Amino acid sequence: MISVEQIKQEVISALEDIKAFDIVSLDVRKISSIADFMVIASASSSRQAKALAENVQEKLKQSKIDIVGIEGETEGDWVLVDFGDIIVHIMTPTTRAYYNLEELWSV
Repeated sequence: MISVEQIKQEVISALEDIKAFDIVSLDVRKISSIADFMVIASASSSRQAKALAENVQEKLKQSKIDIVGIEGETEGDWVLVDFGDIIVHIMTPTTRAYYNLEELWSV
């Protein structure tokens, strides 16, 4: 069985493969029951955000990790990929600055 830490590392690796930047991993176990970690990454465009989300999905499918849900693929400014224990947010810099998830979810 693959650990949450290993899944998180696979997510980060998949994001790095397609040049995501400002990748941050937040441990939210103490403040939320919806997930253990949130991984937030920036994409230079909505097109790149979609490509990053697709790459993360493909890499984790190869490791037999189930995807709970995906949101925002149509627009691409903010794509959310939910793996249950890990929620991945891929955003354009403008969207990321506006929503400031790091501050919202920091302990």
